[in-house]
Amino acid sequence: MRDEEWAEWLRQSPPGTELLACWQQAQDEMRQVDRDAYGERLAALLSVASARDCAAAGFGCTRRMDRVCREPSVCSQDPVVPSAAEALPRGEREGPVQGACGGFHGSRADFVVRVQFSGGADRHRAVFWQGWEASGVRLWVDGVPVAAGTGTHLDSYGHWLDGRFLAVQADGPDDHPRQSYGPGQLVTSIVSVLIHDAAHGTTRTLVPGPHETWTDPRVVLVGGTLRVYATREALAADVPDRILPARPVRPAPE
Repeated sequence: MRDEEWAEWLRQSPPGTELLACWQQAQDEMRQVDRDAYGERLAALLSVASARDCAAAGFGCTRRMDRVCREPSVCSQDPVVPSAAEALPRGEREGPVQGACGGFHGSRADFVVRVQFSGGADRHRAVFWQGWEASGVRLWVDGVPVAAGTGTHLDSYGHWLDGRFLAVQADGPDDHPRQSYGPGQLVTSIVSVLIHDAAHGTTRTLVPGPHETWTDPRVVLVGGTLRVYATREALAADVPDRILPARPVRPAPE
């Protein structure tokens, strides 16, 4: 029934049709190529797919990650751009909503994948890939690898700020006085924050200093500044540890 309800949309969306085939044939494709190669292909498809393509392909959404879209009659409709008063703080959409949700999740026996759209016109999207046997998470923003080859361990999801900045928690410094290792998706209890500027294709990682206890750091965009809070409680109390310009300051030429 789901395929029939999404058939009209898929007829006009080649990326959606290709994504559907790739997702349905995941196990067969991974027998022909290794898991990482399949992950790169899937990430490339998700990087150009629309939210409706993801829903039509059968991914779980922000409303229910464990099941496919149950409201294609609504979610397949053309999206309506919300007014400033109606827009959610992070641009997240949860269905049933025209244009489909703002985030999707899928898993197979070998891996889990998530895609998060930046909100508004869905100009940017982040794809997180985690193999069940791998120690790290791979991230692509608009199809470009982020933090690849740096050895940085990332969390398997993040959040968008103003449809431009993606903030993701990352492992913290080993020499931090409050550092310890324990259960969870990250390997450390004191964590850093990776911020990717999708508009300029730049990435920076903020590492907590000895007196900054970032156990659950939150980043918000206020005007032209990014504010980093150590915890949810610090955010609620509006006590930031750092306030920095949204765009990195370039050093003056010598």
